[in-house]
Formats: sequence, structure tokens, C-alpha cells
Amino acid sequence: MSAATRRLTTAQALVRFLAAQYTERDGVRHRLIAGTWGIFGHGNVAGLGQALVEYAAVMPYHQGRNEQAMVHAAVGHARHLNRLSAQAVTTSIGPGATNLVTGAALATINRLPVLLLPGDYFASHAADPLLQQLEHPSEADVSVNDTLRPVSRYFDRITRPEALISSALRAMRVLADPAETGAVTLALPQDVQAEAHDWPEEFFADRVWQVRRPAPDPVELAGAVKAIRAAGRPLIVAGGGVHHSEAEEALRALVDATGIPVASTQAGKGALRHDHPADLGGIGHTGTAVSDDLARTADLVIGVGTRYSDFTTASGTLFQRPDVRFLNLNITAFDAHKLAARTLVCDARAGLAALAEGLSAHRVDAAFEAEYRAGKDRWDEAVEASFRAEDEGGVPTQTQVLGALDAVVGDTDVVINAAGSLPGDLHKLWRARSPRQYHLEYGYSCMGYEIPAALGVQQAAPGTRVWALVGDGTYLMNPTEIVTAVQENLPVKLVLVQNHGYASIGGLSESVGAERFGTDYRHRAADGTFTGAPLPVDLAANAASLGMEVLRAKTVRELREALTAARAATRPTCVYVETDPAPTAPPAEAWWDVPVAEVSTREPATGARAEYERAVADRRHHL
Repeated sequence: MSAATRRLTTAQALVRFLAAQYTERDGVRHRLIAGTWGIFGHGNVAGLGQALVEYAAVMPYHQGRNEQAMVHAAVGHARHLNRLSAQAVTTSIGPGATNLVTGAALATINRLPVLLLPGDYFASHAADPLLQQLEHPSEADVSVNDTLRPVSRYFDRITRPEALISSALRAMRVLADPAETGAVTLALPQDVQAEAHDWPEEFFADRVWQVRRPAPDPVELAGAVKAIRAAGRPLIVAGGGVHHSEAEEALRALVDATGIPVASTQAGKGALRHDHPADLGGIGHTGTAVSDDLARTADLVIGVGTRYSDFTTASGTLFQRPDVRFLNLNITAFDAHKLAARTLVCDARAGLAALAEGLSAHRVDAAFEAEYRAGKDRWDEAVEASFRAEDEGGVPTQTQVLGALDAVVGDTDVVINAAGSLPGDLHKLWRARSPRQYHLEYGYSCMGYEIPAALGVQQAAPGTRVWALVGDGTYLMNPTEIVTAVQENLPVKLVLVQNHGYASIGGLSESVGAERFGTDYRHRAADGTFTGAPLPVDLAANAASLGMEVLRAKTVRELREALTAARAATRPTCVYVETDPAPTAPPAEAWWDVPVAEVSTREPATGARAEYERAVADRRHHL
């Protein structure tokens, strides 16, 4: 007797399959694909578009306005749910598909799951070339979707209906794998999407993907415990893996027992609450003074769930003690082996719990503990000074904007940012009060991430107040998903900071001898020089035209009042504030390598090159 089958199109089968996929960790189950974002065109409207109508009851649909932004929204959703749930994104063939590339790179770099379903050419080549089809003179099976191969953790083109069965299962395995996850692409030729096939009923049965917590290898664990016991000045660097594993309590238990201090990467901030006595704040180029001072003298650096970006290591110049060694706890062996480290390849929560057990009765020297606590107290005073406004009626600085927000948010609010000068100020100064409050995308530092990511987080946590902090440069890159927030009544709060230029790159440009060229928003005279007058651009009016409630604030006092009103709002709300552009955050405590012109006729560049050569001399190869 033959097995039961169901006759569906390939697109219908895929949507029905996705609706039946789940993850489970620690006995808690989640929808693996919680919904699908889509913009329809001729590459997907008759296939996936029809299928999403067919199965609207089991697969929620979200209408996007920009393909890249849809990926950002899906990534924000996945990150907030600790990678246990993802969303799919479907686009047409052509520019809709190529617009996915930036978002896919962001997802894969940050180790966050998203399923991409772009339309493709006709597998049969019956209609060839199609509108928007790339023709390659010697490779007929190439399409624009091949640009997604290097930024995807798994890629396949489904050229026959039956090929979907094995490929869909492989795709789910990667999305649910904590060591391999990232962007997954299933390119869908549009004729195959609409083609019917007799699918085995078992393909549509509920399937649970267990998200494993691999335990540490006993030999590696013993070596790690021995290394920590021998260290006189150990320092933990907490990365995003602490959050993904939900290992915050395990980290706190280890730190409470041993007194080992914790510094955090952008992705790891909030691993300890800011007022924990061992939490030293950010580390690296945008780190705190106490973290970076300790990093320079640490004899053992214990990386937990970090990939050690150049901002974290200060481009290889931060960890300066001659005999410094590294111990890396990471679920991914690729990251665990960085900096010639001793490795502990395992789940972060399982590994930290095992270390705590192995380090029973061990504690760092009391003098070392007193030293870093004193440094933390000094830095807390610097934060207060940066947030403080002596004149409540004055124009706020950017750090005073953060201070006003700090005074208004609740412990479970989420603050989202990604690019510009805000990430540096936030990493140094923000006081994270819960594990998911601080949401910085700094693996790709993608301008335009903040607003769509806020939508994804709001979908993941409907009762949470979600704040997107956006500078004027980032806002101009990607404001379109405001319309989706209004359409779906997602009450995100947008803090739009206007400083009339690219503040972060402007400062960097000046420091490397490029003289702030091309970084201001000002009128340009006929001779090419800037007049200094700001452009007559009203971003607040733009946000209002897209459907947001807009509150304008001109002073520190008005800003705090507007933020309070926005937090209470039940519809998408924007707080617009023009800031004093003068930098007020504490300066960088560590270097960052941006190569400077080796020769130049201009003094700013020659002076910057001399400083660069002094700084780069401190770079080390840790062996």
C-alpha cells in the first residue's frame, strides 16, 4: 500500500512545511519560522504569494517596504528570542533578490538565523531571458541569487519540486544549529514554485529540532580550570554567545563565586547587570577605562561566546602583558581557536556551570578585586558626568540624550542601535539593566538596521517597549519600515537625533587626515566648498508623513518630557531632537586600525600618519 500523499504546488508545500517546524531547548518549544516577510513581484507573487494566501491561518505574513529592511526585521526578531525562532523573507527575482545581500551578510556575520526565499529564473528556461534576469554568457545556471552564496550558511536552488524535501530539511538543520546558524537561502525558480507534486504527508508533520547544549570535553575542562586557578589577573570577555545560550545566570554565579571581573563586547553587553560589582562595561576601542586598563595587564583572558572583532582587541593592541594567554569558551570551534587560545568548545551555559564547579573555593586575590572595583567606581562617576545637564533649558548633547533616555526607560525596555557615533557612546556609557535591554548590531554595523529591527523585536515581545536610536545619516538610509509599523500597529519608539552629518565618520576622517571631507550635510558653493549652512531638511516632518506621531524637543527638559510621553504611547512614536554636535563622551581608551595615507602633501595626513605609525607599533600576534 502506497504512503499517503498530498498534491500541492512547491510553494504551497514549502509554506505548509515551514508552519510545522519547531525548536526546543530546555523543554521550551518555539515556532522555528514564526512568520514570513514579503514584497511581491513577478518572481514570487504567483508562487509564494498564492501559497501564503492558501495557508494564511498557519503562517503569519508581514508586508515590508524594502527587502534589506525585511531581513533586518527578521534578524532583530531572532536575536531577541536567542536564536530559537526565526522568520522567512520572500522577494521577487532581480533587484528584490539582490537587495537581500546586505541583510544576509549581517545575519551570517552575527550568527543569527534568517530564511531567504528569493524568486529565480525559469528552471525550464522556457521563457529566457526573463524580465530582470541576469544572462551569463557561459554559465546558464547562474542568476543574481548567486550573490547570496558567500553570505549564506546554506544555499540551494530548487530546480525540481521533489528536491525541496531534502533541501528544506537541510535548511532547517542549519537555522536551528547554534554553531552553524546564519542566513539560509532557498532560491526558488518561479515555474517550480507553481508546479504541482504529490508530497508525502510525513513532510508536513510537526518536526522538532532540538537545540543542543554540548557539554565541555573533560580534558579541555580540566585544562581550563587549571589555567584559571593559576592566573593572578584573569578577565572575562563576555560576547553575544552568553545571551544566545541564556547563560547570564551561569555567568553571574561563576563571577559571584570567583570574583573574576567581566568586560563585554557590543553583543555581550548586559551579560551582567550594570550595577554588579564585577561588571566593568564595554571593552576595546569603545570600551571603558577600567576594562581597557585591566585588559592591558591581564594574564589570562577568558573569552565567552565572542568572535574577537578588531574593536574588541583594539586591532591587536589591547592585550599587552608579555605573558598573556587566552582561554576561549565557544560553541563554535572556529571562534574558540582565535588568538592561539586554549579552547573549551561547548555551550556557554554548560561550560560556565562546569567551570564554576571545577573552581570551587577558588577566588581572585582581594587586592585585585579592590583594584577593579575602584576603577569601576571612577568610571561610574564619568558616566554620571556625561549624562548630567547643568542647564535643563539648553540644547542637549548626544550623551545627554542618552542620559535622558536612561532616566526614562524601564528595566525590560529594549534599546536598539547599529551605526554612527551612537554605538561608541552607548558601549561606554549605557547602563544595561536586563539581558536583552542592550541591542547593538555591531558585527556589520549596518546603517538602516535600527527601525526594521525594532519591528522584529516588537513582534518577538509584544508587551515590551522598544526604542530605536537613529542618527540623521542612518535615518536617511532606511526609514521605510515606519509605514509597516503603522500598518501593523507596532508601537515602537524612535529617537531621531539630528546633528547634520555623519558624526562618527566625520571624527574618524579628521583623525586620519581626510579633513572631514564629505561627512557634513551642508550647502555646497559653486567652488565646491561648504558654506556652513545646514540643509533645509525636516526629518521630523518626514517621519510624520510616514504615519508616526512626532514629538519635537529643543531642550533637555523638553526631551525628557517627550521621551516619557513616547514610552506611554500605544502607537508608533518619534522623538525628534537636534543636538549640540560637540563630542561629550569620554575619549577612546584604545586604538583602532584605520590605515592612513603613507605619503601626502597635506599636513593633516602627514601628521596622522606619524601618529598611526606610533600606534601600530604596539600590535601583537598572540601565539
